Amino acid sequence: MLGLELGADDYVTKPFSPRELRARVKAALRRAAGEMHEVYLFGDVEVDFTRCQLRRAGKTVEMTPIEFKLLAAFIRHRGQTLKRDKLLDEVWGRETFVTDRAVDTHVTNLRKKIEPKASEPRFLVSVRGMGYRFDG
Repeated sequence: MLGLELGADDYVTKPFSPRELRARVKAALRRAAGEMHEVYLFGDVEVDFTRCQLRRAGKTVEMTPIEFKLLAAFIRHRGQTLKRDKLLDEVWGRETFVTDRAVDTHVTNLRKKIEPKASEPRFLVSVRGMGYRFDG
């Protein structure tokens, strides 16, 4: 009980099953990683992470792998302003050399696919001098 009061969110008593311990560790890792739902909805958009598919108003929208990874990164960090460097690391990887303006190009393309009016974004907004924020 003291462990829970000091900040632990779970414990296992002896004797314990290795299977139960593995299951509890996996559950804790999922909580720590902010597990995404298999399907995420915002506006008239449905993102199915299991199928790597985007539907808008019930119709499938073609996306490049980079656009899908970019959207997934925004959803994972919804409400947070993400700098271009962070997006480059998450989507392209640290070992890949891509200019930060590539992010702008892909964000523009992504807006055309998810926004009701791409020129007036509601979900994928620019934060001047900082980067982008997903408000979906």
